[in-house]
Amino acid sequence: MTRFFRLFLAALRGTETNFTSGSINRAIFLLSVPMILEMVMESLFAIVDVFFVAKIGTEAVATVGLTESVLTIVYSIGIGLSTAATALVARRIGEENKEAASRTVGQVVLLSVAMSIVLGIPGFLLAEHILRLMGGNDQLIANGVGFTKMIFASSPAIILLYTLSGCLRGAGEASVAMRSLWLANGVNIILCPVFIFGLGPFPELGVMGSAVATTTGRTVGVLYQLYALTRPGGNVRVMRTDVTPDMSIIRNLLNLAVGGTSQFLVGSASWIFLTRILSAFGSDVVAGYTIAIRIIVFTILPSWGLANAAATLVGQNLGAGQPERAATSAWRAAFCNMLFLAAVGIGFFIGAREVVGLFNRDVRVMEIAVECLQVFCVGYVFMAYGMVLSQALNGAGDTRTPTLINIVCFWIIEIPLAYTLATWLHWGPPGVFWSVAISESLLALIAVWVFRRGRWKTVQL
Repeated sequence: MTRFFRLFLAALRGTETNFTSGSINRAIFLLSVPMILEMVMESLFAIVDVFFVAKIGTEAVATVGLTESVLTIVYSIGIGLSTAATALVARRIGEENKEAASRTVGQVVLLSVAMSIVLGIPGFLLAEHILRLMGGNDQLIANGVGFTKMIFASSPAIILLYTLSGCLRGAGEASVAMRSLWLANGVNIILCPVFIFGLGPFPELGVMGSAVATTTGRTVGVLYQLYALTRPGGNVRVMRTDVTPDMSIIRNLLNLAVGGTSQFLVGSASWIFLTRILSAFGSDVVAGYTIAIRIIVFTILPSWGLANAAATLVGQNLGAGQPERAATSAWRAAFCNMLFLAAVGIGFFIGAREVVGLFNRDVRVMEIAVECLQVFCVGYVFMAYGMVLSQALNGAGDTRTPTLINIVCFWIIEIPLAYTLATWLHWGPPGVFWSVAISESLLALIAVWVFRRGRWKTVQL
């Protein structure tokens, strides 16, 4: 137990950043712990904002919801660039070329700022039209347009928080990325009630206060990341010259980012279509499904930490000319994820009713949520391998293959299968749930097959 705590503290401190030698199990643990905690911090942003905004009223929550739905475009760009950044920086670190890694980070910063301006300015100028297009009434628009403008104006902080975290993960400094999210969330949690309700000398800003608090928190997190990436002694030290445009690196980043962005958009769109199919069966069905999905998303955060750890390990070891160690690292992370999700799946299958009861006691809503959880659990073992191996391919710089796999499994199979089972074959909501379990299992089988073929080992970055 003492040895475990020592290792846990080492993971939090980030004392090791190069994982091309030594114990693979140790490397997975040291990387995944801060990455898991980072994922938890990311999820807390949305939870904290909604918690405080809900105390203002339904209209304020609706404003946040409508803005966030359009902001998916900004998030997708940030996630895509983050995926590209992790792959490229990890490869350069594995090659022991810190200058090239620093140069790559500089180009990530440059590209992130450019993309955020392209997306942020139109969002700021067209905020009123965006809310109206999304169905907001005149009163909602009058009260919420300031929030929407502020959030779109903060696009640089949103995108940089994602992309710089990706750079830090690729450099093996996952603990720094974790601390930046802790800092950002801490500031947000403190300032949200202060600005929303006007505590102390501060004016009461209502829903606008949420935007100010969130933007401030993200900005502080980004400043901490920039400090970590420019200070002496780190794996990466970005200099002023690294931020001058280098078109070869920018083209490489964009090529990789297209795949990462597409994967996020494909997955997001599929969930929207599934929700639309379920909406035909009533609001209680949608409510039950929403509760189940939120429970699942939160409980699989450790899985995403393991998947991101696999991406860094694959990238660094390919850079070091050790493709077999890269493959072993990915398989080992996938196996660990399988053990974790198998335990979670068994727990949910047995105790689904008790878990759902913590969120809602309506009989019909509980019935749907419990059934959804239990069906999803059937595909958990497969999902464990699909998540990790897809991210491992991304870490190798092959973002195109996971994108194609997602399109096949989610758009060509999952959505038509959900409609067929739920509507044509009259299975109702369970038909949608089974389509998810089946498509996720198929995705895992395809990912295993692709990863075993090993073409990812020859990707040049």
